[in-house]
Amino acid sequence: MIPARFDYVAPRTVEEALSALAEYGDDAKILAGGQSLIPAMRFRLTTPSVLVDINEIPGLEYIREQNGHLAIGALTREAALEVSPLVASSYPLLADAARVIADPLVRNRATVGGNIAHADPANDHPAVMLAYGAEVLARGAQGVRAIPVDDLFVGLFETSLAYDELLVEIRIPRPAPGSGGAYLKVERKVGDYAVAAVAAQLTMSGDTCTAARIALTNVSPVPMRSLGAEQALVGQRLTDEVLEAAGQAAAAECDPSADLRGSVEYKRDLVRVLTKRAVRRAAERARGA
Repeated sequence: MIPARFDYVAPRTVEEALSALAEYGDDAKILAGGQSLIPAMRFRLTTPSVLVDINEIPGLEYIREQNGHLAIGALTREAALEVSPLVASSYPLLADAARVIADPLVRNRATVGGNIAHADPANDHPAVMLAYGAEVLARGAQGVRAIPVDDLFVGLFETSLAYDELLVEIRIPRPAPGSGGAYLKVERKVGDYAVAAVAAQLTMSGDTCTAARIALTNVSPVPMRSLGAEQALVGQRLTDEVLEAAGQAAAAECDPSADLRGSVEYKRDLVRVLTKRAVRRAAERARGA
């Protein structure tokens, strides 16, 4: 199919982009990598009257540590995460996800900010950011505000970003000593959305888990954490019984839909298994194994 007719603007500054968003309101869509937006427009699942292309805005593409967190510019390409020594050495959960997002062609163009702002529960970054307890910086006419990722996703393809705000940065807290993370994903073929995936970020004291955040991909209408799995882990030695309890909790909390990738029952059991494996790998990394 051919997209519906639309106008196109290419601001050169954040201020120009905000002005365009304020002018056109809900009729405008931001174009970053375009790897989700353009296919949706082709099938007329979305029909914006204006595209605001932010790719010519300088200063929104970077990966750096500062003030106790990893700062990622909204226009940073997925491929940059994949080859970043900083991400590989200090943020293994993010590194895991970077390698399995779509395929190399998509990763060369897709942006981290776009992946998150799209709020697709099938995308990989929402669960990763939930597991890290990240926050995003949104810039609007009134200035910059920080939004905890727990407050960002409010519905299917819906965030708490205002129509005239632009996501400009993602901030991941630097993990505490004794921390480790992992992301495990099952997909039908390379480049497909996950049948299910689990992001786990733990802090360990010896064999005891002292903090845990568990998040799930593509098994609910909204990107979600599994609070039950977290509660099953914190304060416990990670025995087989504890891992099974966490997996069972995550399976019970998720809300998958049956489709060509599998039945509801299959997806729930996949979440159970992946939660156990992701937690075990995260704990091994936390211990330096």
